[in-house]
Amino acid sequence: MNIILIAIIVANVLISYKGFNDFSFFRKYEFHVGSIRAGEQIRMISSGFLHADVAHLFFNMVTLYFFAPVVTNYLGNFSFVLVYFGSLIFGSLLTMSFHKDDYNYRAVGASGAVTGIIFSSILLDSRLEIFGFIPGFIYGFIYLLSSIYGMKAKNDNIGHTAHFGGAVGGYLITILRNPELLHEHTFNVVILAIPIIILFIMAKMGKL
Repeated sequence: MNIILIAIIVANVLISYKGFNDFSFFRKYEFHVGSIRAGEQIRMISSGFLHADVAHLFFNMVTLYFFAPVVTNYLGNFSFVLVYFGSLIFGSLLTMSFHKDDYNYRAVGASGAVTGIIFSSILLDSRLEIFGFIPGFIYGFIYLLSSIYGMKAKNDNIGHTAHFGGAVGGYLITILRNPELLHEHTFNVVILAIPIIILFIMAKMGKL
């Protein structure tokens, strides 16, 4: 395992464990719109290292463990860190954009960052298959459309906005770090851009 990947996983485990056992710590560093608008921007990053429970933490870290090597192998360690934290920030920014008037909105989890790593992997490796049989670009396309549905329906406790923002972050940063993808994997780039464009058109029209 890459030492940087190990460090990120350990940080998630230790900070999440602290949050499991210290409610005041959890409340102080979770994503909370009212607190962020009051000036506590650190929450936009710190919330990405807290998790709701062990299952939430386990799922995110296992997913990261499997997809991170694709990014590090193609782009190197620096770009991996850039995609991870950039996606985390993109997820938080999009969440703030969509929930800025909901002062009580709260969220935690590394899902935005991990989703960015997944989408980076899909772009970088055109042969990538999710669950061993679903082509990466098909999975990514359906995932983004389902996230749009989740954002619109608002009928669960999943942070669909952070997931979508993380995916956008991973998508954009990966292309910026490796612009050759625009002509090497044009089909995947275009397919994944479609739901992103749909979301921002819907947002512009007030459909979300």
